[in-house]
Parts: sequence; C-alpha cells; structure tokens
Amino acid sequence: MAGGTAEPAEPPESAGMTGTEEVSRLRGTLFEAVTLGATVFGLLMVGVLLLYVVNDAVRPLSADPGWHLVFFLTLVVPSLSVAAYCYTREGPAGEVAYATFGLPVVGLLVGAGIVVVFLEVVSVADWFGLALALVAAAGAIELHRRLRPYAALERLAVLIVAPLVAIFGVPALSVDRTLATPLTGTELFTLSFSTPKLLPGVPELFTSLPVLPLDWLLLVVSLTLPVAFAFGRIVSRRREDDRGRLETVAAAGAVALVGALVAPTVGIDAAHWVVLATTTLLPLGVYLEGVVRERAGLAGLWFPVVVVAGTLVGALVVETVGFAGPDPWLDWGFLTSATSRSPADAGIYPALVGSILMLVVIVVSAFPVGVGAAIYLEEYAPNSGPLGTFVTLVEINIGNLAGVPSVVYGLLGLAIFVRTFDLGNGTVIVGGFTVGLLILPIVIISAQEAIRAVPDSLRQASYGMGATQWQTIRNVVLPRALPGTLTGTILALGRAIGETAPLLMIGAAASVRTPPNGFFSRFSAMPRQIYSWSSEIQPEFRYGVLAAGVVTLLVVL
Repeated sequence: MAGGTAEPAEPPESAGMTGTEEVSRLRGTLFEAVTLGATVFGLLMVGVLLLYVVNDAVRPLSADPGWHLVFFLTLVVPSLSVAAYCYTREGPAGEVAYATFGLPVVGLLVGAGIVVVFLEVVSVADWFGLALALVAAAGAIELHRRLRPYAALERLAVLIVAPLVAIFGVPALSVDRTLATPLTGTELFTLSFSTPKLLPGVPELFTSLPVLPLDWLLLVVSLTLPVAFAFGRIVSRRREDDRGRLETVAAAGAVALVGALVAPTVGIDAAHWVVLATTTLLPLGVYLEGVVRERAGLAGLWFPVVVVAGTLVGALVVETVGFAGPDPWLDWGFLTSATSRSPADAGIYPALVGSILMLVVIVVSAFPVGVGAAIYLEEYAPNSGPLGTFVTLVEINIGNLAGVPSVVYGLLGLAIFVRTFDLGNGTVIVGGFTVGLLILPIVIISAQEAIRAVPDSLRQASYGMGATQWQTIRNVVLPRALPGTLTGTILALGRAIGETAPLLMIGAAASVRTPPNGFFSRFSAMPRQIYSWSSEIQPEFRYGVLAAGVVTLLVVL
C-alpha cells in the first residue's frame, strides 16, 4: 500500500477467459464426469454379477448366523484393519501386504496345474528324461558358442537341431520302475539307454543305470533346482553378489528335501510337496528376501499372518461351539469329481484338466509365434518400398483378424487341423491350435505396442556402445517390453479359456467321465461343460452346479 491507495487484486484465473473458453472448460468437466460415472457403473454391474454367481456357488446364507459372526470378528475385521493401516499410513506396506498374500495363492494354483499335468499326461520319470535331454541340448549350444563365437548361422542351426536330436535320438532314454524290496514296496528307478537309430555304428557303453528310488527326488533335481537357479539370478542382481544364486539353490533344495521327508507323515504326497514348494515357497522367499533387505513396507508382512491366524481361530471357535458352515456347491468334491446325472455328485475335474492341457498347447504354440512376429514387424520390417507396403497390409489384416468372430476360427480349425492334417476330432491339440489362432492377433498387437513403447534413445545408446541389432533387441528392448507383452498375453489367454464356439466346431465333447491322458486324447473344456449344464432340466444344474463351474473358470482364468 502506497499513499493510502490499495493495489488492485489480481483477477481470478477465469476472469480473463472468453465465453467460448468457459463453455469448452465446462464441456471437459462434464465429459470427465460422464466417463467416471460410466466406469463406476460398469464396475458395479460386474461386481453385482460376480456376487450373484458366487452366492449361488458358495451359498453363504446356508450357514448359521453365529458362523458368520465368528469369522466376521476373527477374520474380516482384523484383516480390513491391517489393510487400511498399510495403505493409509505406510505406502510400501500396502504393496507388500497384497504381494505376500497373492504370491502363495497364485503359486498354489500354478502348482496344482503342474500336479494335474503330472498326474494325467506325463509321469515324473518321463519329465526327468526330458529334462536330461534338454540339458544335453543346452550344453551342446553353449559348447558351440564357446568354440565358434562368431558363427551365428551355425548356432541358429544348432538351436534348432540340438533339442530335436537330444529328445528323439541321443540317447534313446526310458525310465523303468521295479520293486527293489517287495516287502516294503520301495521302488527302484532304472534309466535304460539304447543305441539311437540316428547313430547305428556307435557301440552301447551301458544298458542301464540305477538311480535313487523316489519320484520326488527326481522332481527336486529336474524342477526345483533349475527354478531356484533362475530365481537365484534375481537375488544375485539385487545383492550384486554371485553367492546369491548358490544360496538360493541350496535353500530351495534343503526345503524341498526336508519337506518331502516330513510331508508323508501329515498325509501329503512327497512329490506334490516338491511341486507346491517350488511354485509357492520359492517365489515368496525371494520376494521376502528383497523386502527385508530394503527395509521398506515391513508392516505389510502382518497382513497374511492376520489372515491365516484369523482363519484358524475362526475355524477352531466354530468347531468348538458347533456352528454349521455353509453347504456350497463349489467344494473339494466338485473339483475332483466327474460330471454326473445327479447335481449333488457332479464335478468338473475332467473338463478342468482339459482346459489346463489346452492352455499348455496355446502357450507353447501362440506365444513364441506372436512375440516373434511382433519383433519382426517392429524391429526388422522395412517401412518403405514394395516390401514396406506389403508389411503395412499385413499389419492391417492382423488388426482385422482380431475382430473376426470366434466361430470362424472354429471352422478354420476344423478345416485345417481335423480335415487336412487329421489330428483327430475334438482332441486337446486341435483345440489348443484352434484357440491359439484365435488369440494370435491379440498377442501380436499387444507385443507390438509393448515393443513400440520402449524409448528409441535406449536403442541408440546400445548401438553407440557397439552392440548389434540382435544384441540390442535381446538385452535392451525385450526386457523392457516384457511386462507389457505378458499383460497382453494374459488377457489373450483369458479370452482363450472362456471360448466355447470354436470347441463346438471342432467336436469337443459336451462332457467326459475321464480326463484326457495326452494331447491327442478327446477332451471337454470348462466352457463346454458349463454350456452343457445350462441345458439340463433340473434347476440345481442350471443354478448351483453351473455357478460353481463359472467360479472355477474365473479362478483358473
């Protein structure tokens, strides 16, 4: 203030705006409100639908009110309180809370899928033989890299030929089991070698090699230790210490061995323990090692403890008091039984196994082809000239194929895989290839977007350091594009597991009594089985059993 005259106040931000600008700003605010409302409405409708289906599958209202009260006090209230504290008071603790709770759940699901594959398709001995063959192939590839480091074309041939020769020719490996001690029932595995047909002039050095007698020990060697070696690389990078890999392998092997010896005493199969420990405890342990080392979000570790403790305390209280729990359609019997004419005895196990095997075929066939096509289109394909025009046409058609109705892919699979290649009507491999074609455009497009999102400056920096184009793609582009690529692939697999029309066209069975025992066996998938239940006359099928199947499908998805 000077000479008693007050300085004029600065005009508000909107004072200098014209009428057109005010209208434009109002339109933007209204558009934001409409889109937010539409999003909230859509999420609410999906949530209501899921709650409706879960209610039919679990039937929580069939339990005593005291049962609900006990678990509300012992589980719901403490868990929500800890979760609210983690997310509001300590930011990193929230991430630690849901990660330490989610990793075991996902690990158990993955481990259950692996157990199903071992039970129904391949034996542990077959897997061990395959692992030995792949190790031999990897050794041949590494030896060629060391002896001829600049022979890229030769190494490409070795990458293709070595696994095929190792699996089908050198050596011809089979694993037999005999009773070493009939009184105790101990099994003795014998690895039998025979001269491969590809090398008839090579004499046989030996015909058999006895090994230790336990299935679970073969799994420790061929599954747990390789996975621990891969996770140990993460620990070594985090600690900047090469000992992290050796320590991870040693810890994982010790847990698997000790647990396999103790598991039968509590009624758990030793081989199942090894698989579940590999998929559950190993990732969780690596994650916890990083959390404890960084000392960030340690309060989140209380969340899984509270959930487990609340569940155990609640179960003990209701068992002591005698409160009856819910009578669900979705129970262990439903997951482990085949379908039946009686709703109370109906199960989804054969269709569950069929869906898992079909997903294995889809992942093996569609993911490498889709990612490889995306790498070529983004990194190698020309942008000009006649070939560039052709590449542009291919990309346009890939986008169009993503919108083709699924029944068309069913007809394509019927014509190509069933009629032309005679792979069998309604077999697992035909279903996997057909649905794999369906999601292939989605995988390619998502991988392209992920690769395109990698900053070009990183590529230029790699070239400036003397790296070749392939080295840049392998060491710079793909690691940074991997999260986006996996996200798109998971979404594509979510669509694949829920498709029914292609399975109808290739002749997948409406329902089967036994699960498929191989990739060339006839099968039924969960969507096909659910569709079959929807046409049953009994209302228990169309509501309770069907809802249990839908919840199972969503969990697997």
